[in-house]
Amino acid sequence: MRTLKLSAFALAFAATTAWAQHAGHHQLVRAADLKWSPVPSLPKGAEIAVIEGPMNQATPFTVRIRFPANYALPAHTHPAIERVTVLAGVFHMGMGEKFNRAAGTPVRAGDMMVMHPGTPHYAWTEGETVVQLHGTGPWGVTYINPNDDPRKQ
Repeated sequence: MRTLKLSAFALAFAATTAWAQHAGHHQLVRAADLKWSPVPSLPKGAEIAVIEGPMNQATPFTVRIRFPANYALPAHTHPAIERVTVLAGVFHMGMGEKFNRAAGTPVRAGDMMVMHPGTPHYAWTEGETVVQLHGTGPWGVTYINPNDDPRKQ
């Protein structure tokens, strides 16, 4: 029995070691080293820093998005689960196809929200706000009202 347990442990250890060797290298990300750039799929003013990706492939990704004060993000959906953690500021989140500040919920630094694919939602900020978004691509933004899409303007 003891030999069976040791064999199972050795097999599990070998599998874990093999996985770690193929999973890539450890990565330290310092906030001061992030490279920020405009986000073409969001209204002007938002900036993105890609930590890992790419977002357009069926692989895990992690990005940070920085929004200016009083920023509004029209109602939209995503094709995959959206996991958002607020790192700084207050990110108000509303559910539905129409932007309605009275129906939103403030999400503060340290809070997290999980949105399922195809769920219509919208957001706005009070002050400058930074969120971290992670998921598995391919990623996208589809606006409920196509006229809200900055890529078409």
